[in-house]
Parts: sequence; C-alpha cells; structure tokens
Amino acid sequence: MPKIIGKSLHEHRQMTRHKLFTALSTLMAERGFDTITLADIAAAAHVGRTAVYNHFHDKEALLLGFITHETEQYAHTLERALDGVSDPVEQLRTYIRQQAQLTRVFHLAPGPDLRTVLSRATQQRLREHADIVEAILRRILTAGIDAGTFPPQDIEPTVHLVNACLSGRLIPDEPVARERTIRAAESFVLRAVGARIPERVPA
Repeated sequence: MPKIIGKSLHEHRQMTRHKLFTALSTLMAERGFDTITLADIAAAAHVGRTAVYNHFHDKEALLLGFITHETEQYAHTLERALDGVSDPVEQLRTYIRQQAQLTRVFHLAPGPDLRTVLSRATQQRLREHADIVEAILRRILTAGIDAGTFPPQDIEPTVHLVNACLSGRLIPDEPVARERTIRAAESFVLRAVGARIPERVPA
C-alpha cells in the first residue's frame, strides 16, 4: 500500500495533486507539452505512475486540472488586489500590473502552441476558464464607461485586445527594466481604451 502523505486521505490527495502540478509546470518551462509523458510527470513529482492515474486519466486532464487551479488562484488574488479600489482607471492599472507579473507557463511553454496539440474538447474547457479572468476585466471596463472615465466602446473585442497585449508578456527580471516595461504596458492599455487621465511622468 502506498505511503500516505499528510494527516488525512483528503490532505494526501491535495498534496499529491500539488506535486503533480508543480512537476508539470517545471517540465513545461523546459520543453513542449507534446513531448512530456505521464511517466515524466510522475518521475518529476516523485510519485508512482499509478498515483497519476488515480487523479487524472490522461495528460490533457492533468493539464486542464493544473490550469483550472492556476486560474482560480489567480482570480482570487486579482479580486483581493482590486478590493477597495473604486476608481476605474486605478482598477485597470491594478489589472494590468497583476497580469504583467503573472507567469503563465502554459502561455510561455516551449514547443508548439497548445492549441495545435490539444483536443477540441480540452481547448473549449480552457476557453471557459479564461472567461473567469475576462469577466473581471469586462466589469472594470463597463464601470469605466458608465462613469464616463472611458469612452463608449465595444466591450468584447476590447477585452480580447487588452488581454492579447498582456498575455504571455515576457517581463524583465531586472527591477528597473521590469518597472519600465510594466509602466509602458499601463500607458499603452490606458491609451488604447481611451482613459481620460493626465499622462504619468516616468520616475
């Protein structure tokens, strides 16, 4: 019988899933998803291959579980950052900064675009999870338009265009260059949505 980690079976399952997600994230930072096997993931997570199948029936199910977890965690973090911020411009700045500092391994992974190696059903499920974050941006833009801070515009394409500017962005690690890049992203997106604010002077 495999050794139980954690204080209960539930905690054991949660910890095992976390180990599998961490292993997948690490492997995807190194090579394309299409080249990774469940055996690779089990070895990197230091669990038996049977343990993987106890949680996910195949590699795509594991990827979907990982992205679902990451998206939900990020959405909670984003909502906490926005809590108490009432001005639509500052809300959008907060959204931009949170997105700019987010490392999504499934956007930055080497190898083929995930859309070319995943089944249509999995792609659709991933699209549904992206809607969680898009709904937050949609809410910010709608509030800005209602307040007269942003000019009237077609919300749906604007949401997609803003996220296209921010998703998968490679932010420099060097602090000064990093802040400069994030400020540039702020300025660009705020101008793109027509925010009526004075231009910030870079420090």
